Amino acid sequence: MRKRKVLSVFLLVTLFVVGSATSYAAFIMNKWNQTLDQMAAPAESTINGINTGKVALTQTSQLSNRAEEEEKPLTFLLTATDEREGSEGSKNTDVMMIFRVDPATHQGTVVSIPRDLEITADKSGLETSHKANYFYAYYYNKNKDTALEETKQLFSRVYQVPIDHMAVINFDGFRKLVDQFGGMTVDVDMDMRYQDESDGTDIRLNKGIQHLNGKQVLDFIRYRKSNLGTAESSDIVRNQREQLVLNQLLDNLTSLNGLTAWAKVLDIMGNSIKTDIPADELRTLMKSYQTYKPANVQYIHLDGEWESPYLVVKQQDLEDALEALRGQTGSSIDSRVMTD
Repeated sequence: MRKRKVLSVFLLVTLFVVGSATSYAAFIMNKWNQTLDQMAAPAESTINGINTGKVALTQTSQLSNRAEEEEKPLTFLLTATDEREGSEGSKNTDVMMIFRVDPATHQGTVVSIPRDLEITADKSGLETSHKANYFYAYYYNKNKDTALEETKQLFSRVYQVPIDHMAVINFDGFRKLVDQFGGMTVDVDMDMRYQDESDGTDIRLNKGIQHLNGKQVLDFIRYRKSNLGTAESSDIVRNQREQLVLNQLLDNLTSLNGLTAWAKVLDIMGNSIKTDIPADELRTLMKSYQTYKPANVQYIHLDGEWESPYLVVKQQDLEDALEALRGQTGSSIDSRVMTD
């Protein structure tokens, strides 16, 4: 009788654990699907007259196309915009990266595009030259439904790099994500002071290693100039800060555990990230690239000289970076690549 009782308890505990694990998995899967639906674009071939390049396929063609998509390198335009209250709705992109991932080699290449890089009128098709961070806001104010597609097409044309997809993250979502992970330990490279009452910016950071909350990490990567006596920071140094923070954030995401933690992170991602990728395709991509780690990513920084109002990059440096994004190699780029 005692043995039967012990066995019964053991079976109940086992069923509870298995049931809990199954419920956990079902919850996460459901939450994950909801998040992807929020982030994704409608699965349509045309959005308000802008051709997305997608066509109707038979089931066999869809399976074949999906297999090809999982194998070929893909290139993404990743941007971050300021949508805080008081920011006057500019939506100018403070962070811009072109990110190429290759599933065959499990390698990635990231080129940080300086926000002050000039894009001339003859390349953009507009009447005058503009900074690189101007265009998403420009297209969004024209038509928010087609802004991602038009911005992606512009940068594909300007840099002659076939950009497959674009994603935009709201800075407030980034702040919440860092806070969800309990903040971040960062070596702040300089004293940073800047205030702007029009959008509520108040940057007050001291040089040195310290633990920062989400708002402070955002200040750390955005800091450019000071009106309170500290030195200015270049776009080049800002890009290096972005790399450091991105590495830590990816490490946190790949080590995330627990039902509550995942639920909160997925809520933040769903409310803060928008892409031009249909939900089904986004699910496939997530599965295909889930093994990527920061150690497999090369970051290419574009150095330049300030010639007001633009940052001027050497043409050869720019072309070397673009060749890397096209999957081409060249020895001249090695000295400007940092691998972590």
